[in-house]
Amino acid sequence: MNAQHAKSMIEAGRVIAILRGDYTGYFRQIARALADAGIAAVEVTLNSPGALDGLHAMKAELGDRFLIGAGTVLNESQAFEAISAGAQFIVAPNTNPRVVSICVERDICVIPGAYTPTEIMNAVELGAHLIKLFPAELGYFKAVRAPLNHVPFVATGGVSLDNAAEYIKAGAVAVGMGSQLIGEYVKQAGGIAALGERARRLVRALTFESPEVRVS
Repeated sequence: MNAQHAKSMIEAGRVIAILRGDYTGYFRQIARALADAGIAAVEVTLNSPGALDGLHAMKAELGDRFLIGAGTVLNESQAFEAISAGAQFIVAPNTNPRVVSICVERDICVIPGAYTPTEIMNAVELGAHLIKLFPAELGYFKAVRAPLNHVPFVATGGVSLDNAAEYIKAGAVAVGMGSQLIGEYVKQAGGIAALGERARRLVRALTFESPEVRVS
């Protein structure tokens, strides 16, 4: 899968599910629940226990119908490790020029983090395929996007089940969502089913099939 294909899948799905924490033994179940709900992209952060094994497990479970990426990729070594493990896109909270270059050279979709207009445009000029606005805040996103409406933003860090759709309506191509979507609850009885329900509600909200998402 090349960078453009991965980028298109993320834009079409409108959400990257972020898996941060110890989910050893649950990777396949989580991947299946997300995919069955209609979410097509998941990011496993490298500061999570067993992250690379998780990438392998999710890929083995679902193949190319599901986009598997690595997050919190902070340096060259981590970028090489993630790509070798099969990551189809790379995400970071910051913009490391060498990480971006490694991905661009290998036709891997790269989504570096940026916040100020200067940081955002520096990432764009390095060749980033998407820009992770981090941390996101809706009012700020609207303000920064006004002069930078050509930039494909993935809003991350301030996105909740209640406001995710607002970021898409304001012009984000996708949102990244971690603990608001996937949490320790998935390890409890009925947790995977609860994840599936949260994910379905999120997908409905992002396709504007329902006015809002409420999770008790």
